[in-house]
Amino acid sequence: MKHHWQTIPLVIILLSNVTYYPEAGAQLVTSSKTSIQFKSPPPPPDRSAAGERGEAASRGCGNNKQSLMALVPDYKQTIKLDGGETIPITKVWGLTTAEYPTFWFFVPYDKSSITKMEFVIKDESQKPSKTIYRAFLNKPERPGIIGIPIDKTAKPLQVSQTKHQKMYRWFFKVRVKCNPEQSAELRTVEGWIERVKLNPTLADSLKQVKPLQQAALYAENGIWHNALTTLAKLRLANPKDASLLANWTSLLKSEELDSLANHSLINCCQPTN
Repeated sequence: MKHHWQTIPLVIILLSNVTYYPEAGAQLVTSSKTSIQFKSPPPPPDRSAAGERGEAASRGCGNNKQSLMALVPDYKQTIKLDGGETIPITKVWGLTTAEYPTFWFFVPYDKSSITKMEFVIKDESQKPSKTIYRAFLNKPERPGIIGIPIDKTAKPLQVSQTKHQKMYRWFFKVRVKCNPEQSAELRTVEGWIERVKLNPTLADSLKQVKPLQQAALYAENGIWHNALTTLAKLRLANPKDASLLANWTSLLKSEELDSLANHSLINCCQPTN
């Protein structure tokens, strides 16, 4: 496994008081490797980033029975309760530097099976949480990997500060009707994203290299969403490039998602509302 199970005390910490990764690239990591490797930063130390990037059991439509999956990092840990009992949790969390990041998902369903798709982002640094973006989306023409950008009419993600952490929770919901004689079922994946500021050294390095090297720099400095989106855009523009596929596979393998690497990337899905 990429992330070992750890036992951590059951301590609830207010998000506004937690700071663990305030600036991306604080120690610049560069690479001359031909394959892109993601080096995951430490996850949030409390329970706030619990989520689910994919269904444990295959519940897809058709012969493959594949499941809806978010292309994001996850961290498996255990929480120790006061009585000594431990419970497993999965944290689904990644970093971005973008005001309006793109989120990537594997949608295994035929267009005819999908009745509705919805994407939601909430600001969890406020109590109660506040929805900052909600969109119903058009359906992909076929099963594959899709990118969902935040529309720029929405409020941009704010950068986490040393004394005020901004955590955003996202949900991707798909209603699927596999059997015409039954009602549609809701499939959901969810997780967390945090926007961080690049340090000047990494920012300068990114300006001096081509997009493929930019993806590698983002990955080695723990900025998952930038790395994935940069590489996905290259693949969409050059779908038959074998070297891009190799790097794409390498990046996904870093988070045990390489089983999805050969699925097509599909240009979709725009808001319908």
